[in-house]
Amino acid sequence: MNLSKHDLAILAVLREDARASLQEISSRVGLSTTPCWNRIKKMEAEGVIQGYTVRVDPSAIGFTETVIVQVTLDSHTEETLFDFGKQLEQIPEVLEAYLVSGDYDYYIRIAVKDTRDYERLLRESLYRIPGIQHSKSAFVLRTLKESEIPLPESPPAKERNKSKS
Repeated sequence: MNLSKHDLAILAVLREDARASLQEISSRVGLSTTPCWNRIKKMEAEGVIQGYTVRVDPSAIGFTETVIVQVTLDSHTEETLFDFGKQLEQIPEVLEAYLVSGDYDYYIRIAVKDTRDYERLLRESLYRIPGIQHSKSAFVLRTLKESEIPLPESPPAKERNKSKS
């Protein structure tokens, strides 16, 4: 989907406040409500907007530790990679998992209550997944930056008009 300046503006408003009313969004982006609603619905249908969520402070619900786990698998067949990913999806404490290049096959971000909880998660969940050859864990000491993907800026009107010629 080719995003217009209005689409990008709508995304910026929704990222700032996903609970903003249609009237507020349309007012802030300079559109009437119907075209604004149509653009939002189109971005949802096209998968640009993948959903709406609430950000919860993990420590407020008892998850005070974050662990980054690097995992190497003993096999790299499509089936092994697929099965490993499916198993990770079943572990609620796994927040993110990335298949990566380099010395390890996966980087996994996990939320746990404390070191004992992490040890339990390793025994009861992660190490029960077949195919793990090696893993290495690092506890996050402090989060320095956590942000969303930056939205591209639309070109100034003069540049947009040149590209149409």
